[in-house]
Amino acid sequence: MVTSTHSFDALAQSFLNYCAIERGLASNSIAAYRRDLAKFAVFLGSMPVEEIDSQFITEFEVSLRDAQLSTSSINRVESTLRTFFRYGQLEYGLVDPTLEIVAGKSHRRLPKALTVDEIGSLIDASFHEGNLITIRDRAIIELLYGSGARVSELIGIDLTDLNLVESQDGPITVLKLRGKGSKERIVPLGSYAMKAIDDYKVRLRPSLASKAATHSASLFLNSRGGRLTRQSAWTIVLNAAEAAGLAGKVSPHVFRHSYATHLLDGGADIRVVQELLGHASVTTTQIYTLITIDKVRESYSMAHPRA
Repeated sequence: MVTSTHSFDALAQSFLNYCAIERGLASNSIAAYRRDLAKFAVFLGSMPVEEIDSQFITEFEVSLRDAQLSTSSINRVESTLRTFFRYGQLEYGLVDPTLEIVAGKSHRRLPKALTVDEIGSLIDASFHEGNLITIRDRAIIELLYGSGARVSELIGIDLTDLNLVESQDGPITVLKLRGKGSKERIVPLGSYAMKAIDDYKVRLRPSLASKAATHSASLFLNSRGGRLTRQSAWTIVLNAAEAAGLAGKVSPHVFRHSYATHLLDGGADIRVVQELLGHASVTTTQIYTLITIDKVRESYSMAHPRA
């Protein structure tokens, strides 16, 4: 189980004090560090500092490109994070997630996706017969993979965000997600995710809801009947990963990465995937196409007689 012992805001202030007092940096340099760390703090949200890994740093830099920051600005933010985490490692013993990142090559770093079999193993490992609460846990992981939702988006889902709509092929279930900047998007849910959610809503949610003094509109509830927190949701994922033998391969965005990669591998149009992920620019989504291109290149090299 992951526990948080350091506040990012406190660490950032300690770092800025160190830069000002011990290093004697100019006020302009301190102000630039403060702005860069503030951007990172917004992206970090309530996620514990101890859970930040190189993949999370990559996702942050992708978001900066999506926001159309200049290359020089992104490089400066990256430099700030390197200095900040080096300080955190030396002073507080934190793991430095920037050590695995090659400077100036962020545009070539690709998010890691799990295989379809690994996703299946995670889902299976999250459920334990005889332990009712794991009905919820299985539904959470099915929904993360089935929708491409961020963990922060998942905990914000209300019961009313699930709706049945008519399509040319019959009724389908759609889910409303609230992303960064309160941007909303609608994504379809497949049969596996809906079966898991329906099972949870019928067999477990009513008993969880009865434990709260006031009614909660949230889809996913904790053991006291309140809205699930990001930390609790992430702990559920980590426990399933450990049970499935995938500890160390699961990052906060692994289901989102896998969702995008598997859609593109299956032939989905990149602009459709862009809409499903809620990316403002298709350029951000194109990072996932490089994974697919690598697979095509590998197959070509192995199969073509004149490759």
